[in-house]
Amino acid sequence: MIIGTAGHIDHGKTALLRALTGVDGDRRREERERGITIDLGYCYADLGNGELTGFIDVPGHERFVHNMLAGAGGIDCVLLVVAADDGVMPQTREHLAIVELLGIPHALVALTKIDRVEPVRLAEVEAQVACLLAAGPFAYAPLFTVSSLSGAGIDALRTELGELARAVAARASDGHFRLAIDRAFSVAGAGVVVTGTALAGQVAVDDELLLSPSGRRVRVRGLHAQNREAQQAHAGQRVALNLAGERLTVELIHRGDWLLDAALHAPTTRIDIDLRLLPGEARELKHWTPLHVHLGAQDVTGRVALLEGDSLTPGGNMLAQLLLNAPLHAVHGDALVLRDQSAQRTLGGGRVLDPFAPARQRRTPGRLAQLMALRSSSLERALPALLGEAADGLDPRVLERQFNRPRALWSVPADVVEIATRLGPRLLSGERWLALGERLVAALARFHQEQPDELGPDRDRLRRYAFAELERPLFIALLDQALQTGAVESSGPWLHLPEHRVQLSEADEKLRIQCWPLLLEGGFDPPWVRELAAELNVEENAMRQLLRKLARLGLAQQVVKDLFYPQETLQQLARIVLQLEASVGIIRVIDFRDGLGIGRKRCIQILEHFDRIGLTRRSGNERKVRRDNALAQAAQPAAA
Repeated sequence: MIIGTAGHIDHGKTALLRALTGVDGDRRREERERGITIDLGYCYADLGNGELTGFIDVPGHERFVHNMLAGAGGIDCVLLVVAADDGVMPQTREHLAIVELLGIPHALVALTKIDRVEPVRLAEVEAQVACLLAAGPFAYAPLFTVSSLSGAGIDALRTELGELARAVAARASDGHFRLAIDRAFSVAGAGVVVTGTALAGQVAVDDELLLSPSGRRVRVRGLHAQNREAQQAHAGQRVALNLAGERLTVELIHRGDWLLDAALHAPTTRIDIDLRLLPGEARELKHWTPLHVHLGAQDVTGRVALLEGDSLTPGGNMLAQLLLNAPLHAVHGDALVLRDQSAQRTLGGGRVLDPFAPARQRRTPGRLAQLMALRSSSLERALPALLGEAADGLDPRVLERQFNRPRALWSVPADVVEIATRLGPRLLSGERWLALGERLVAALARFHQEQPDELGPDRDRLRRYAFAELERPLFIALLDQALQTGAVESSGPWLHLPEHRVQLSEADEKLRIQCWPLLLEGGFDPPWVRELAAELNVEENAMRQLLRKLARLGLAQQVVKDLFYPQETLQQLARIVLQLEASVGIIRVIDFRDGLGIGRKRCIQILEHFDRIGLTRRSGNERKVRRDNALAQAAQPAAA
């Protein structure tokens, strides 16, 4: 268990911990000389359960609230310290508000310096504390009157803390390891050491981790858990890790950095949260207000974008997005505290809902419905609603980072399907995936009805036609499945329903009957589009469109612009290419020209077309036939 102090300056937090543990939390010379705590102090004691309990002593001065926040994350119990002579003071209230915002589950109250006051005054302060706690989660927190000098009440407080340490359930260690770094220093003979509270997972000697947000790889050379040398540590413990890494120095690590399993490393600058404004605030919180964000041991600046209105009244809750000026690490459920732009006043706080918030469409009904679902505590409870509003499905790798919940531990509903795409897996509800397949078939049917003289669209045209909102990798996966099941067929690049056949209009069929003999008679040098149009006295563009339709039907191919060869003629040319390779071993332009009896330029155009469609493979000025090409296989029997 980790216990942290809270309270106003000079209310005896450090002296109380010294009386409880026998260890002085003020490590710095200036702290001892001035008699105030400036930075975080750490000490450990056995409270009677055979295990060391960690204590974090936080500064009480208003100028060092940012230091207090760096140590408050990850504690299991807060020891709220109030001096009997002063009573409740400003930082008493602010520290209490902070620990409530952080969701710390347990609290005890210590009234210190009771040897300085009369019983009447002590009763007054007890009433003040009771009134202060009445409206919050710590209304029934046990209260102890103590004197750190005489030792009065210390044993009773220590006994209560020991009972609490035995009762507090150990934190789950089934997530990936994450630790918020609150100290980094160098030890002679050992190197770089970092300390912090392990918030999730487990770590062991020789593990490889990442420093975030830098992404630098490090190895754990050694570690201490709860101030004792150990081979491994787990969530809920104070941990010191001796790190090794390429060119790693203590100057590269700062308070607020994270030590993470590589699976969690994904620094972010946009976070969607469930925001609460403190009821004691004098003004509404406006949209786009600049502020300080404290999460873990990190303090970054940014702005708040309110998602359900333009202002938030004191004591109210609202979904919001934080736009940060520096990257940080967060997972779903993390508690954070917001302070004003000058870092002088605590405004409120909240819980992280989505650490990978979108930059656009953040206020749409669908997105707000997702955030409402994310207010639930577990991935499994939120997943159905998340899938219901996810047009492109959900990336399970992002969900694993978002919730710090490894895939092996998920309990996914039976109607959720996982689709493999070129950019990784996607999760969708089975109902939506089935609906997308039906929509694909319906879209092709509609296209055939609108364009009966076309074989079908290619994949990109079909996506633009009916699935513009769907990300391309998911659309390709949908199409591949339809092709595998036979619901959709492809003819070259063209996609169509199995029963679909291209039907030329009556006018097009009439024109085809007229121009087809002319193309066949042209042999290896057929007429150009303009020549056909002039011969038949039709519009040149009409002739061009007809020949393009015939090409889509597989009856002809366009070798160069406005020059179309019937498929029969191309098969004859392919036979000549095969015979030429069989007799000479290679295909050269000069031999091909002599075999055809037409000009060199036209021969080059034909051979370059064969290169494009994969019949031949060019190497310098020579070519070889690709035997697996469809045209080559069709021409082989006749060539033989």
